[in-house]
Parts: sequence; structure tokens; C-alpha cells
Amino acid sequence: MKALIVGAGGQLGRCLAVTAPEGVGLVALERTTLDITDAASVYAVVATETPDLILNAAGYTAVDKAESDEASAYAANATAVGLLADAAEKHGAKLVHVSTDFVFDGQAGTPYAPTAATNPLSAYGRTKLAGERLAGSGALIVRTAWVYAPTGGNFVRTMLRLMRERPEVRVVADQIGTPTYAPGLAAALWAMAGQGVTGIHHYTDAGVASWYDFAVAIQEEALAAGLLSTQAPVIPIATSDFAGPATRPGYSVLDKTSTFAVLGHPTPHWRANLRTMIAEIVTHG
Repeated sequence: MKALIVGAGGQLGRCLAVTAPEGVGLVALERTTLDITDAASVYAVVATETPDLILNAAGYTAVDKAESDEASAYAANATAVGLLADAAEKHGAKLVHVSTDFVFDGQAGTPYAPTAATNPLSAYGRTKLAGERLAGSGALIVRTAWVYAPTGGNFVRTMLRLMRERPEVRVVADQIGTPTYAPGLAAALWAMAGQGVTGIHHYTDAGVASWYDFAVAIQEEALAAGLLSTQAPVIPIATSDFAGPATRPGYSVLDKTSTFAVLGHPTPHWRANLRTMIAEIVTHG
């Protein structure tokens, strides 16, 4: 099998390359190599490489900036997905597309099933939902949330930096979701694609947390591993105290029952994966 990864320079794209199954011929293209919003480039790459599988790890992820630049977000998160889907269909490839918990409004009190009604509150969420629809019925669409990895820009690495630099760290405590370790997500995408799964599914680590809970756990694990030498107070704040241009869902826990059934096992708890990631940083920097 031959697979094409687009957005290979991002944290998920790098993890997809590392976790690729043995025997897969891999073509990994970063944003500087392939502009997925350029139709001619997309069609040319897919026609030249003729992959069996296209994994889309690219996208516009600047949630607040998207509020004032929705056209750019739509181009990357929706139009580009339609181009990839069309090119995949023309050449007999399967598309794997990664979406987000931001397609929901956060008003639910129980985890969102893949079939739950969508109601995005932000430009980012609207453009990602449009991308899901343009991916087509034959695609595998996996919604995820709060993704982090040992490299790249993410909440864990930001918290570690702030905890070294500041006397205290203030973190939102009234947004509830679940962290997701990127290597685990990448492995799940490969496994689901390998089984020919289509439709919308959800994947995060197991468990539930607020951003405040996540930050406290980051500090505890980093102190235990010797990655931090001093403890900075972590102060819980309300979303209204840290309001940005984009409205975020207050509750975005995803129901992963269908994904567990496909994979044959539940995902690890987010705290266990956080510990794994901290150990990875300690070992490799």
C-alpha cells in the first residue's frame, strides 16, 4: 500500500509518519511542498504519486484568528478537503480526514456521539464542519480534541514553558474535554484505515478533564520526572476571564464507543499518555 500524508510537518503529520505500518510506501508532504488549497497542485501530486490512501493532517488551526480571517480558514479546512476528496476519487484512493470537537456547541451534559447534532460556535468550527461534508461519504472522518505531542506547538509544551517562566499560571477551569496524545491518534488512524472503516468516528484518550485539571497534571508529572524543578501555583479561572475572539464549547467530551469497537480496545487514560509524553521529553529533549 502507498500512502500520502499531507500536513506532514505538523505534530500529527509527524506522528503519522513515525507510526506508519510496516510495508507502507510513504510520501509525506509539508505545507511548503504542497499547498492543499491550490487545486492544480493537489491534482498533480495525487496523479503523480497515485496513493492508495490520503491522510489529511493539514488545516487552519488558529481558532481565534479564524474569526477575522474565515475565508483563509475555509480554504484550508473545507475547500482543500473537497479537492483532496475529488482527487482521491479520481485515482481510486481513500481519504482519511481529521476533524474536531469544535463542531459541537458544548451544551450537552453527556459525551457527544458521532451522530449527535452539530452546532459550531466559531469560524474554526464552521469551517471544519464544512470540511467534513466535503470529504464525502467514502471518507474516514475522525473527530478529535486537545491534541498534543512531544514536539510542535501544543498546550503541554506551552504549560511547561510558562511554569518555568512565571510565578503563577492561570488556566481556564470551565471548559471540559479530553486530551489526546498524537502518537495514539496516529496509530488509530492507520488501524481504522487499514480495516476500510468509513464515516464519522471519534477518537481521544479516555477520561475527562478541564484545561485546569490538565495543567495541574502536567506540572505534577513534570515535577515527578525532574522536568520541572520548582512548582508554580496553577490558578483556575473562568472562560470569561480569558475571553478571546472565538467562542469555545464548554463541554466537548466525545463518545468513542464506535471507535473502541473498531479498534478492539479502549484508548489509554489521558493521564497515562501524559506521563508517557513527559518521559519522552526527558529522554529525547
